[in-house]
Amino acid sequence: MSLVDHARRELQLCGQFDEDPSYAQSIVAAVAVFASHGHSGGSAAAAVYQLTTLLSYGTLSPLTSAPEEWMEVGSDTWQSRRNPQAFSQDGGKTYYLLDEVDAARQAAADAAERPMHTAEPAGGCRTVNACAPAVAP
Repeated sequence: MSLVDHARRELQLCGQFDEDPSYAQSIVAAVAVFASHGHSGGSAAAAVYQLTTLLSYGTLSPLTSAPEEWMEVGSDTWQSRRNPQAFSQDGGKTYYLLDEVDAARQAAADAAERPMHTAEPAGGCRTVNACAPAVAP
């Protein structure tokens, strides 16, 4: 079975052709173009990775501080022209990614729901040495 046949079958099985035939056909056409380039083995894996990255507006090389890579979008706020998730407060010398900020906020929210420390049970330490932290020799 060819890659195009596989794509068509999977889209039919998940109901995509019934739900939106033109969308399903556009996906089959994209798979056909990919398949027409003869990728196999390692080149296929590399091409899929790069294609997925590019289709998600990702970058294939690190962002730089080159002024042409950044556009000012507000007072002391720049956005990367190469990665719309990247924002800077210093013209691109340093930057953060929006999904990292969201992940950090979620981690902070999760941490706020958990206790910071757990106390030893009452009477848990019977001697001074039992409660002392381990010291490397």
